[in-house]
Amino acid sequence: MTPFMLAVQALLDGADVPQPETEPSVPRTVAVATDRQVVIRSLAEQLVCEANAMLRNQGSVIDLVDDSRPGELAFTLSYDGRDARVQTVLSGRVAIGTLVVPGLPQDQPRQLTTEEEVQALLLSLLAPASHR
Repeated sequence: MTPFMLAVQALLDGADVPQPETEPSVPRTVAVATDRQVVIRSLAEQLVCEANAMLRNQGSVIDLVDDSRPGELAFTLSYDGRDARVQTVLSGRVAIGTLVVPGLPQDQPRQLTTEEEVQALLLSLLAPASHR
């Protein structure tokens, strides 16, 4: 088993729920912002596969849906009625990445601090509201 699969199992066994670290979103060049989006999306796909291997016997699995639109790259992670959307909105030569999750204020857009925070984001989706 991978370290992330062990973290999923530990969470299912009652371990504390990590919360992803975020920071204010900042405009970046389109090249830098889209590269970051692709890296985060690729990592999310790998981690979703690992998590779902552990969740199959639980009855629910994490869904990863690409939902990009014109001028926007995005994907949504969903589990048991909880969602997190990672998006990069392009405008001219700049783009801004944003994390959209319930409870995170949208008046000041936030993004994950690093790609490694994708693990914490996925684990936080797995935890029922009573454990967050």
